[in-house]
Amino acid sequence: MSSDPDTIPIHAPKKHPEVPLEEPRLYINRELSWIQFNRRVLEEAQEERHPLLERVKFLAIFASNLDEFMMIRVSGLRRQRARGVLEAPPDGMTPSEQLAAIRQELMPLVEDASSCWQDDILPKLNEAGIHIRRHADLAEGEKRRLRDFFERRVFPVLTPMAFDVSHPFPFISNLSLNLAVVINDPQRGVVFSRVKVPIDVLPRLVRIPEETTEGGTKPEQALEYNFVFLEDLVASNLDLLFPGMEVAATYPFRVTRDADLEIEEDEASDLLTAIEEGVELRRIGTPIRLELSHTVPAWVREILTTKFQLPASQVYTPIGPVGIADLMELTAIDRPDLKDQPFLPAVPPSITDAGSIFDAIRQHDILLYHPYDSFAPVITFLQQAAADPDVLAIKMTLYRAGLNSPVVEALMDARMAGKQVAVLVELKARFDEENNILWARALERAGVHVVYGLVGLKVHAKMCMVVRREKDGLVTYTHMGTGNYNAGTARIYTDLGLFSADPKIGADVADLFNALTGYSRKIDYRQLLVSHGSMGTMRQEVINLIEGEIRRQEEHGDGYIALKMNALVDKRCIQALYRASRQGVTVDLQVRGICCLRPGIPEVSENITVTSIVGRFLEHSRIYYFHNGGDPIVFSGSADLMPRNLNRRVEILFPIRDARIKETVIRDILMVHLRDTEKSRRLLNDGTYERVVPKAGEEPLHSQQWMLAHRGIWHTDGE
Repeated sequence: MSSDPDTIPIHAPKKHPEVPLEEPRLYINRELSWIQFNRRVLEEAQEERHPLLERVKFLAIFASNLDEFMMIRVSGLRRQRARGVLEAPPDGMTPSEQLAAIRQELMPLVEDASSCWQDDILPKLNEAGIHIRRHADLAEGEKRRLRDFFERRVFPVLTPMAFDVSHPFPFISNLSLNLAVVINDPQRGVVFSRVKVPIDVLPRLVRIPEETTEGGTKPEQALEYNFVFLEDLVASNLDLLFPGMEVAATYPFRVTRDADLEIEEDEASDLLTAIEEGVELRRIGTPIRLELSHTVPAWVREILTTKFQLPASQVYTPIGPVGIADLMELTAIDRPDLKDQPFLPAVPPSITDAGSIFDAIRQHDILLYHPYDSFAPVITFLQQAAADPDVLAIKMTLYRAGLNSPVVEALMDARMAGKQVAVLVELKARFDEENNILWARALERAGVHVVYGLVGLKVHAKMCMVVRREKDGLVTYTHMGTGNYNAGTARIYTDLGLFSADPKIGADVADLFNALTGYSRKIDYRQLLVSHGSMGTMRQEVINLIEGEIRRQEEHGDGYIALKMNALVDKRCIQALYRASRQGVTVDLQVRGICCLRPGIPEVSENITVTSIVGRFLEHSRIYYFHNGGDPIVFSGSADLMPRNLNRRVEILFPIRDARIKETVIRDILMVHLRDTEKSRRLLNDGTYERVVPKAGEEPLHSQQWMLAHRGIWHTDGE
């Protein structure tokens, strides 16, 4: 890996019979690559240098990622297998082969996650004063206080569902936590019931109430926390639910269902209603995975697998709690000593010193790099636009706005102030559909013109434009980014954002908004690279840039490409990178998640290095850098190089044109990440990853810590 455009290795192209780039062995399977990514997330949970509650966070993220993988990717493969889908991915694996390989890879990973919790994190939590206790081990006073809590808060929302000849097997909703209850009935013998654990309305971890005194609740020790799992509390008080019966045993279980919405948009008369109905159907999708306590006896397991019609290959029996994504609740504990040290995000001086944010942007483009930079300037941009009498119109895309969104509030304020406001709310943002439906309706009630995405496409582009009347005429101010307009995720995702008053950029953004809200077959944009379904040219434009480096290599021997993204899957783009490597172009790729390109293949990808960083912050920014003989071309934006981004979404990549910003993006952001020797993992030829370590005599570099220590260095104000 070069990671320094001034010292690019010169690779002479080799003369050899060319390996056909269609060969399946040249590609890593998408699903298996994702599993490798989630393995790297689990490694962060296993990393003892992280504060303890941050390790819990990573373990919960690992489990949540796996839930979504099952609901979307595994369910999709099972549908493909059932329908006899013949088109294979570039790696050539059939759906059945992929499902078998997924199971083989996941089983040890799930065991590692269980061991990480049971054998490592849980004992350390106990040492730190955070105790998750078994109900059976509690003192009588603690049991009594929990019994009172159970009777007041839990019992009223429980509904036992018997299963016998006169009671059909109850419906089990997606990701609900349940108890299989075995009962000895004096008249009927052994019977079976299901009790749903109400984690949708109560915390999964119930704090044990302290003993009360005349003055109220007894003050707790400052750093001591005592919890029981809600399912343990329910199981220990089932005598109230089944009076006169002997509860012989209880076994937690959970079912995961197909949650990938399949909506025939062309046939839907109302997309909003269709999405609402589809979200509801998630609860009742086809079962995909059954998670059982490892203590479940064979006969109970057989009942459940038969009723869910699941093969043994889709049953998982973790040692420890079922559904460990809920452990995220522990991160709400007020123990700063067990969490990452907080920091104050930077704000560009040009914004704080200017009379208005429009004054600052008019002077020069402004780069924001979240979370090291504050998201507040984006909100300020909208708030000032809403209040400014010279602002005539605001247009914006919303993909995942989050709860209590100040962005949406500013847009509604703008409409109430008489501005023309148009917002494209993407209803098909997976697992955010309900939030987006609520925001769409709230915006409509405020009089905002709302567009619900496009038929057959997701609008994933992140862009906002403000049209302002100034003394020289109308000026369009734009903000474009790699991340969502979400103040919450802006604190934990690394994302780039760019403010600009460049008239060509403004005209491009305006043209694209017109295409989104009206009808257009425009494909030629001045500065932006646009993916817009069949009309998009982004893939070809990126390939053209790769081929430009191939020509530089042939003519001058200095071809160099460095790409930082979330995922690399697109076959045509991978093949273009293979061609570049063959010609001797040095290619540095940093791909956080899925990477289907296989590096280090003789005669194909010997000059390609692939790394990945998983750390405190989710690496979400995209940077596309082409050396161009020392006159760099740099793009950023919303798109990864995946078929879904390039074929089925509306995306933008915007150029970094300001020379000062371009230089700092390359030097202070991209190259620092490529030099990381603390959190970086290198992709090997076999699809696995190894840790990147410093060379002899080289100082270790932790890129995210470097960014925290040097935050704001990329601000070019006053240079």
